[in-house]
Amino acid sequence: MIIGEVFVNVFWMILCYVYVLFIIFASSRMDKLLHISRKASRKFLHVMIGNLPFIIPFFTSNIYPVLVATPFILLTFLASPYSPFKNIYKKMKGLADITEEGHQLGLVFYAVSYTFLALFFAVSKPYVIAAGILPMAYGDAAASLVGERYGKRKYKVIANKSLEGSAAMFLGSFLSLASFSLLYSFSIFGTFFIAITVAAVATLVEGFSPLGFDNLTVPFFSALTFLLLSGGI
Repeated sequence: MIIGEVFVNVFWMILCYVYVLFIIFASSRMDKLLHISRKASRKFLHVMIGNLPFIIPFFTSNIYPVLVATPFILLTFLASPYSPFKNIYKKMKGLADITEEGHQLGLVFYAVSYTFLALFFAVSKPYVIAAGILPMAYGDAAASLVGERYGKRKYKVIANKSLEGSAAMFLGSFLSLASFSLLYSFSIFGTFFIAITVAAVATLVEGFSPLGFDNLTVPFFSALTFLLLSGGI
């Protein structure tokens, strides 16, 4: 029984590794193969990695999702310009090139957010991970793409933003959260009120966050908002 449970968890863990590595590889080649911008490649990576919360409910122990996320903290750091090993940085140039524009620790922060949420909530409350990560994945990607193309009404708190981008952030966050709720039918997560509120908080936090740091702030405050609303704290 225990061996079977370990096998199932290891299977999902390996599947996650293969999925993430494939997405990283595909993202680093998209500009050359499909002739799309590096920004679009970055957002593709952002969104696709953000799909991992849909797999988290299949794990039966927190350690396995943590082991999925933790190695990518080191991997993305070594691929950043802040790496102390410049030879490794040069060899991982493909990954370095698709790190967040303007803040090249963005993917490191993304991995840190995943690891923190998985450590505490992977098995007991996997929907908390979804509440933290999905707004960052889908909402932020929508905000960036819509804001760049259609953003006319600008505002600035710390970084330059647009009302159109913030509206896309809210809509992308809400739709992704609602989709998770409908797919897994978690009753505690099953109200549109919670999804709307979390999406609103994520949008506000993203609007106040410096570029790159929203990979930390949005997951944290989105997850915290969900916990407060659902009585999890």
